Amino acid sequence: MRVLVVEDEERLANTVARGLRRYGMAVDIALDGDDGLEKAMVNDYDVVVLDRDLPGRHGDDVCKELRAEGRRAGIIMLTASGEVESRVEGLRLGADDYLPKPFAFDELVARVQATLRRAESTGATAGEMRFEGMVIDTEKRTVTVDDKPVDLTSMEFELLVILARRPGRKLSRDDILSELRGIDAAILTRSVDIMVSRLRQKIGDSEKPFRFIQ
Repeated sequence: MRVLVVEDEERLANTVARGLRRYGMAVDIALDGDDGLEKAMVNDYDVVVLDRDLPGRHGDDVCKELRAEGRRAGIIMLTASGEVESRVEGLRLGADDYLPKPFAFDELVARVQATLRRAESTGATAGEMRFEGMVIDTEKRTVTVDDKPVDLTSMEFELLVILARRPGRKLSRDDILSELRGIDAAILTRSVDIMVSRLRQKIGDSEKPFRFIQ
């Protein structure tokens, strides 16, 4: 696995790189957004660990440009902010995961490994996720099931993406709300049940209502 760490705190960047190398990963370091973007455009990384608050080019802009250019690397955003709004914004920009500082190194390793597994299991390309008959295009914001377009509301689409980015993982109502509340603060816990039910109906069928969401 090849990883790029883009972090302006040099001591932290070196510590993370040394730790990841102990897990057999090949790691490069960039200390600002411009250098990080250049390295990520030239090399084929499996995962980019990207600090959001970078000197030069902001981490948000690095993430957007990587996705716009079709780079396939999984992106884990790091930030000093633990606010839900910041986390949701990072995911909207195309990040695959989000980790607030300070973080435990073991958690970072687990997230790097999980990001790679998700990409492999979904056959994902930039902006696209695939699941045995369903294709989600996060750039065009479209969904097809068995090559047929599915009409989703904006909120249903956001919910589907939240679930799709975590294949095989159980999510509680609180897990889902922590993501969706950054989009619409009026969502109630009961609304999650209703939205999941509607989403199941739209992407499933009468014979296989739990085809994608179990």
